[in-house]
Amino acid sequence: MNITGTTELLGVIGFPVKHSLSPVFQNAALSYMGLNMVYLPFEIRPENLRDAVRGLMLAGVRGLNVTVPHKEAVLELADWLSDEVREIGAANTLKFSGGRIEAYNTDWVGFLRAVREVVDVENRKVLVLGAGGASRAVLYALKKAGAQILLWNRTREKAVKLADRFGVRAVDSVEEAIEEAEVIVNTTSVGLKEDDPPLFDYGLIKREHVVIDLIYRETPLIRTARERGCSFQTGFPMLVYQGAESFRIWTGCEPPLKIMKLSLKDYGYPTESSRTLLRT
Repeated sequence: MNITGTTELLGVIGFPVKHSLSPVFQNAALSYMGLNMVYLPFEIRPENLRDAVRGLMLAGVRGLNVTVPHKEAVLELADWLSDEVREIGAANTLKFSGGRIEAYNTDWVGFLRAVREVVDVENRKVLVLGAGGASRAVLYALKKAGAQILLWNRTREKAVKLADRFGVRAVDSVEEAIEEAEVIVNTTSVGLKEDDPPLFDYGLIKREHVVIDLIYRETPLIRTARERGCSFQTGFPMLVYQGAESFRIWTGCEPPLKIMKLSLKDYGYPTESSRTLLRT
């Protein structure tokens, strides 16, 4: 990568964000396409968000990905919101254009493209765990795909509020909901650390379940699904697909998906043989 005085900046903001793999595949894509840009992580505390985003824009940064815990807060800083952002209530992509901030959400596209690699969710009962910014995008995508959605969150009030917003059913107990659910989607950060307490009794998972975790590593939830013989998916495919859509927004170029995936091979990106497509 030849960085010069004309090299443009892209990046990802979050707290924490140093663990992010977005710089790996975004820089691989930028290099492959011959674009004079570089993608960097910026760790920003919530109390510094407004100043940091404004400062990055004024410094000439072209665009940013947005991750936890800023996906909802950045809406207050944007001058323009896409239709999806308005409906979801969260953004994961910012584009700086002509002195204004445009907010987009590519998480829902990334999730929908990823989930269709393992299961056709139309008319299937899907249990969504969590009610944060990532959950909003997942709910939006599942609604678009025609799924029957059950929503659970440790704080019931949050689940009820979000369920009302998206017209889905909030449930009080994972243990009860899992009996009727066909697909389980974890949108929380539980599992990011090995010593995180489980979201529910993973012993209730059956071979017939399809298990999806948005965390892009083998969490205890995914490990249990693998041991039970379930179809499963980590957050790797969604990570790449949402990032590819952001790449398209910033550059106007078709993202090189194969290059993006290959760049993550050493970080555990799954092979096609590790996934099973279910359509019956």
